[in-house]
Amino acid sequence: MASSNSPPPTSIAPPDVPSGLSLFLTIPYAFFLPELVFGCWVWILVAATHVGNPLLQGWVIYVSLTSFLISLMFLLSYLFGFYKRYESWRVLDSLYHGTTGILYMSAAVLQAHATIVSETQDLNNYMTNSAASFFAFITTLFYILHAFSIYYH
Repeated sequence: MASSNSPPPTSIAPPDVPSGLSLFLTIPYAFFLPELVFGCWVWILVAATHVGNPLLQGWVIYVSLTSFLISLMFLLSYLFGFYKRYESWRVLDSLYHGTTGILYMSAAVLQAHATIVSETQDLNNYMTNSAASFFAFITTLFYILHAFSIYYH
């Protein structure tokens, strides 16, 4: 009879996940920095505008800030190697980035609508909203690319 004192087998992450700073040079994981930078710009720019419709732009702030924080936690978990403890880490990463891509698309469309509405009010506010809309769509693209590339990697 086998000894019951042996520890349960632990799952090991695939060896193709780079460690350290080489993480930023590998395609599925290289999207973390643009997601964080452009996502940060979205909520900074929306927070800097006169909010004409709090419901629309509140959703944009919520999605961008929450996505920023969770993506930062994912990045730190890759940098510190926490992902090695779980076998289904890649599926979780793909599901998170896919869902966030969909949520970011909704936020980008709402931000574009807020930009159109602010066109007649103030030119400076319109320019800031335009930049926020642009960065929201770019961030959406990076989240979707990350989701597909981690899934098919």
